[in-house]
Order: sequence, then structure tokens, then C-alpha cells
Amino acid sequence: MGGRNPAFDGEGGNRMPEQKHRAPTAQNDGQPRGDAPAGDDRTGTTAEEIAASFHGHLTRTVGRPLERSSVIDQYHALSFTVRDSLMDQWLETIETYRQEDVRVLGYLSAEYLLGPHLPNDLLNLDLTPETEQAMKSVGFDLESIAAEEPEPGLGNGGLGRLAACFLDSLSTLDVPVIGYGLRYEFGIFRQEIVDGWQVETSDKWLQFGNPWEIQASMSLVVGLFGHTETYTDDQGAVRHRWVPGYKVKGIPFDTPIPGYKTRTVNRLRLWKSEAVDSFDLGVFNSGDYAGAVRSKMESETISKVLYPPDEKVEGKRLRLTQQFFFTSCSLQDMVRIHLSLGKPLEEFDRKWTVQLNDTHPSIGIAELMRLLMDEHEMGWDDAWRVTQTSFGYTNHTLLPEALERWPLDLFGNLLPRHLEIIFEINQRFLDDMRRRYPNDDARMRRMSIIGEDGERTVQMAHLAVVGSKAVNGVAELHTQLLEETTLSDYYEAFPERFSNKTNGVTPRRWLMLSNPELTGLINEAIGTDWHKDLYGLKLLEPYARDTEFLNRWRKTQEGSKGRLAAYIKEMMSIDVDPTSMFDVQVKRLHEYKRQHLNALHILSLYCQIKSGAVKDLTPRTFLFGGKAAPSYTMAKLIIKLICQIGALVNSDPQVNHLLKVIFLPNYSVSLGQRIYPAADLSEQISTAGFEASGTGCMKFMMNGAVTLGTLDGANIEIRKEVGEENFFLFGLTAPEISDLRHAGYNPRGYYEKSPLLREALDGLRDGRFSNGDRGLFAPLVNDLLNSDRYLVLADFDAYVAAQLEAGKAYSDPSRWGPMSLLNTARSGKFSSDRTIRQYCEDIWELPVGKR
Repeated sequence: MGGRNPAFDGEGGNRMPEQKHRAPTAQNDGQPRGDAPAGDDRTGTTAEEIAASFHGHLTRTVGRPLERSSVIDQYHALSFTVRDSLMDQWLETIETYRQEDVRVLGYLSAEYLLGPHLPNDLLNLDLTPETEQAMKSVGFDLESIAAEEPEPGLGNGGLGRLAACFLDSLSTLDVPVIGYGLRYEFGIFRQEIVDGWQVETSDKWLQFGNPWEIQASMSLVVGLFGHTETYTDDQGAVRHRWVPGYKVKGIPFDTPIPGYKTRTVNRLRLWKSEAVDSFDLGVFNSGDYAGAVRSKMESETISKVLYPPDEKVEGKRLRLTQQFFFTSCSLQDMVRIHLSLGKPLEEFDRKWTVQLNDTHPSIGIAELMRLLMDEHEMGWDDAWRVTQTSFGYTNHTLLPEALERWPLDLFGNLLPRHLEIIFEINQRFLDDMRRRYPNDDARMRRMSIIGEDGERTVQMAHLAVVGSKAVNGVAELHTQLLEETTLSDYYEAFPERFSNKTNGVTPRRWLMLSNPELTGLINEAIGTDWHKDLYGLKLLEPYARDTEFLNRWRKTQEGSKGRLAAYIKEMMSIDVDPTSMFDVQVKRLHEYKRQHLNALHILSLYCQIKSGAVKDLTPRTFLFGGKAAPSYTMAKLIIKLICQIGALVNSDPQVNHLLKVIFLPNYSVSLGQRIYPAADLSEQISTAGFEASGTGCMKFMMNGAVTLGTLDGANIEIRKEVGEENFFLFGLTAPEISDLRHAGYNPRGYYEKSPLLREALDGLRDGRFSNGDRGLFAPLVNDLLNSDRYLVLADFDAYVAAQLEAGKAYSDPSRWGPMSLLNTARSGKFSSDRTIRQYCEDIWELPVGKR
């Protein structure tokens, strides 16, 4: 798929001949180079053929003899071997799409948290056993080689992982798609824990290259800054053009995304930024050597780091530049492909459906208007019809601070033509709204794309709603709250645009790959049809009454817990008891996710054990993981609190046989694949009404963990699916929280009424748990007592009661075993395959094919 592909890619119009081609290597531009030499079939599927291809890549592509190769050399050689197996299917997929004249999804996402490719691609190609045998035949171990793969640093959390799950499902369901994003050189950051504090270091995931990507031999140019001009064209029409003050080049890197046991291999296209002219010889010859490469450095900064800090105006400008850069490249690419196929741009919306994964790419609405009008001379009405019927918008948050708003001056300076277009969109939209809602200035102010409260801003969520044919939330409660609160004016005006698409995760990575022992047990019991239809797991339900089967179920979980315990021992030199309840909360650090509620409960247990108040406590290992944004001071303090409690508990012989507290640093997809199969209790304890969906809850459920949670996000639907008796519920509901706030929430009242809560907070305030440092956790304690935006204190006692009930259930295997099994058996709704089918039917109008 790299440089010069079939016509579907917009470069050349001849059908590819029916023959095998040598797959692209790191040294070429991605264009197939003719027939492979006789006896050199690199796409074989037997262990012998895989071993031969591996040996060939090791010596010819990587350039190392077998006996002196390092593990990273072996990883690269094996990755090229597996990629070879994808390439014929990739080209076949492109040719099929071209011949069938398919409609294509352009999926725009700022994040793709893919996880390691090698084991996942082997699973989807159904080549894992043969590859294991091939590696053994040459004296290597597949698991050790796979462990060498650096994770692509292309995402931060749930948003990026969801996009990765969607790509897996799209390919598995044979849906034509190109995923578009940014090729971040350094990703988010690598998290280290030093003296209990998060320390960020650069994530150099590309330092040894990426064997899965293919650089295409084409580029696109994106403008920035400058000014606009108005002119009259040859037909007398008034036109506008943008004269950028600076231009940057976008270079596409393509990664094949295979479906599970299907011939479909779709494409993830990521854009790298480069200077249009990387080296100014004149400046160099004048003696300004740094100046000669200044343009190169400034241009490449755009795709350096995911989510640069945006406290200062420079950071805000860089974030907006990143979003515009990848979105402009992607839309230009779609237009280029569309025109190369001989299609008129008036039919763009018939051949493309473009999904905005949150507000990050919503500038694409103004950019497509600019491309259609300024570059291709389409009139406003036609351009707006095409634009609005092309885009769909997925909202992922109810938090006002996460609904992007760009200062007008910053936006207009960087993107002057787009600001003009947005003003025009806004004016026309408000004129229409005034006709529908006359004399309602307050409504117009609320619905305006231009925010007028305080500093004037461009409100990107408003632009996304106005410019899209469809708007969806990602869980039933989230969509309801969008319709009733955040986007209520728009819902009232356009109820037909709104729908819910509850998130899902791919069972291939999050059950089959992560938990092969449990997968094998399930396959033995009910067959393998559930691999592509997760509702098939319902056939497990009768086994919830089968004592022998439940014993085997428990043993697979004990094996996963033992492996995680060994990993913790190796990485952190801490002994944990695999027979204890593994109580897990792994997710991005944020106050609304309430990791500090969990921590306060652990402190209360510690105090009770020390005082002798508890005699029969279920032993627990509390596991945490997740990153805090570098500038999020309170979230980083919560990490310090968890680590401080861990140091206190783990070193106390009176306590540590009953409690252990572990913060696993640098949480990632790979680490998640270790953790989810080992979890007994899934902590989903966000404040009701704040979590859009959450997907970690689904991964835990698939692997048999039981949820302890609030009625928030997807928890509501999990509880409905699994049954109230198999879910530990606590906490205020979203309406109750609203009523409590309206009446006047007083967190100190809850502190005064709860002895357990008071002892924990007083101990933090007086330095009892921090070696006498009274100021260390004062900001956290003061915030909870005086504000407590996320109602930690209001929910504390109910949380403690739910934890007590969970401990009792775990101590009774005859109760816990069926609960665990039924969580897996009833997890079918939470497959991303189901989510993608609903998008295809309700929004994208794409058939789910069979190949």
C-alpha cells in the first residue's frame, strides 16, 4: 500500500496482476517490485516456510547472521515476516474496494492506542502456533521476541484504545475504512515513579524504527498563518483564497490492520510533519548553520509529542496546529483519492463518510468547506450540503473543560480563512435558529459557535454538531445527559441527529490474546463461534451451576494471578499473595475517576487493622495503574498518596499479610493484558454523570472480574446485562447529585458523621501517614473538606459497605465462581463488533460484508 498503489489509493489506474509480490521492506518506498524469486515465497503459512522467511529477513533485511542477532534484530525480522503475510491480502483488499466501487469510512482520531502488533496480527492471521514452532526450530522463543516490541506511542487512554478496537472490528467485519491520525514521534510520555511521585520521560518508541509501517512516496502541503484575499473569478463570482505565511509537508505512513480470520486488511494512515524545504543552503553559506535547519525543526515539532502542555499560548497553538495538520492532510487525501477515481466532488458524501472521534478533528468541517469552495470552486450551498452530509461526530465527554474552546485571536492568527468560514457558518446557522426561535437571544448565545462569555472563543463541539449529520454519545446515560444538559439546545432543534452508540472493545485482544487459558476453556465448552459474535458467550450460562467447570474456571484465574504476582515480584520486588482478592483500578488519573476514594478506603482498613477493630478481613491486593497529565497537580498528588499508602501498608507486618497496595508504573496496553485476566474486583467508581462510557470496565467483565461501581457510564448497562446480583452497586445517582448540589452540598457534614472517614482524613492532615509531613497532602484534604466537586465524601460510607459485601462474596467460592463466570457469559453487548455494526447501520450507511 505504500507509494504507488492501485486506483483506490488515487495513484495509477491499472488493475494489479493476479500474482504474488515481494512485500515492501524498510529500504523501499512501499511499492511492490514484481515477482518474488523462485523458492523465496515469503507468505508461507507452515512452520518451515515461516522459519525460512524469518531467516531471510534476518540476513537480508535486518543484516544480521542468525548466531549473532540480538532480540531486537529477531523482533524486526519476525515482524517483516508477518507483514509479508499481510501484503497480498492488503493489495487484494484495495483492489476489491476499487472494483466494487465501495463507500469508505474516513475515521479521524487524534489517538490510536494500538498496543503491540506482532502477537495481535499473528492471532488475526491464525498463525500463532505455526510461528511458535518456527521460532523453536531456529532456537528462539516467540514470547521473548514479542516482548521486545515497543508499544506505538500514539494514544493516552480510552479514546485511543477505542479507536484501535474499532479498527480491529472494522477489518474483521470487512468494512472499508482508512483510519487517519498523527504519527507522534515521542507519544504521550513514559511514566516513572520516583519517591512516590510521577516523573515523565520521553517515550522513544521509534528509536529502532517501526517495521509495521510503510512510508508512501507522496506528500501533501498544509498551510498555516498568513492572510486571506477576495477576488472575482472568470465567471464573475466572488471567491476567496488563503495565502499561508508558512507551509508544512505531510508525509503518510501506512500500517496494515488485519481482521480476524478474514481476507480484509485495512489501512491506518498516520501523518508525519516535515518542512517543505528542510535545508536552506543560502542561510547555511552565510554562516547561520542553526538557521539553515530552523524550518525543519519547527515543522517536525508538529508531530513530535502527543498532547503538548497547553497552559501557555504556545502550547495551545501547537495543539491546534496538530489537530489542523492531521485533519487537513486526511481530508486532502480523501479528496485526492475521490478525484483520481473520476468522481465529481458533488458526490463526495456518497463515497465517503467521515467520523470525528471527539472534538480534536472538528476543524475538518471548516477545512472541507475551504477545500470545496476555495480549491475546487464549489458554491457555498453545495459545499455545505456535501460537508454536513459527510461528517458524523462522536462526543466522548461531559466535562466542560474537555470541550475544546480556542481563543479567537489565536485561532484567527493561525487559521485566518477558517475563521472566516466559521463566522459564515455561524451566521447562517443562527439566522436559521432565529426563524425557529424568535426573540430568544439567550438561546442564540448558548448555541453560537463563537463563545461570547468572557474571552471570545471558537467552540469546537458546537462546530461539530452544527456541521454533522449525526451526533452520538457512547453510553446510554452519557447520551441522555448530552441531550438533557450539554447539548440540549441542539437536541431540541435536531433530535433526529442524536443517537447512542455504547462503546465496545475487541474480544480478540482483550480476551483471546490476553487470556489464552480462559479462552481455551471456553472454546472447549461452547466452541469458537463467539470469536466473531460475542453474544455466543451466553452458551456458558448453564456452566454457572457446574461445580467441576467452575473449579477449572477458578484455576485459570489463579494462573493469571500467579503470573501477575511473578511480574510484580520481578519488576518491583514486592511479594503479593495470588490467593488474595485482586482489587484493581487501572485508568487515567483524574479526580472524577476517584482513585482517592479507593485510597481513603484502604487507609480506613489500615486504621481498623492497627486498632484491632477488624478480625475477619478478606485478604486483598489493591492494584493501581494510570498516568496523570503532566500539568495536573492534584492527579499527581493522588498518585503520591497511593504510593505513600503502599509504602506504609506493605512494610507493616501487622497489616501486610492482609493488605498490599501496588502502583504499577507506566500503564500500557501490554500491562493491561497482564492485569485484566488477573483481576477479581473491577473498580469503576467515578462520580455518577461524569464518565462518558469507560471501556476498561468491559475488559474486566469479559475476563470474569466482578464490577464494584456507581451508576455511571457503561456501568449501568453492564449491571443490566449481568444482573443486579452480580454487580456491587454504591453511590449517589446523577439526579441525586444534581439535587444535592441544588440544596447546597456540605462535604464537612459527611466528614463529621463518618468515624472511618474522619480518621483517614485527620491522619493525612496531621502527617500520621506521611512521616510527620503535615503539608504534603493538605491540598487534597482541604479540597475534599471545602469543595469536593466529585462527592468523594458523600459516597464514602456507601463505598465502604459495598467493599465489605464484595469481600464476603469473594470469601465464598460457591457464590463468587458463578458471579465471575456470568460476567464473562453476559459480556456480549460490549464487543466493538456490535458497536461498529450499529454505526454502519445508523450513521455511516456502510454494509457489513463477508469475505
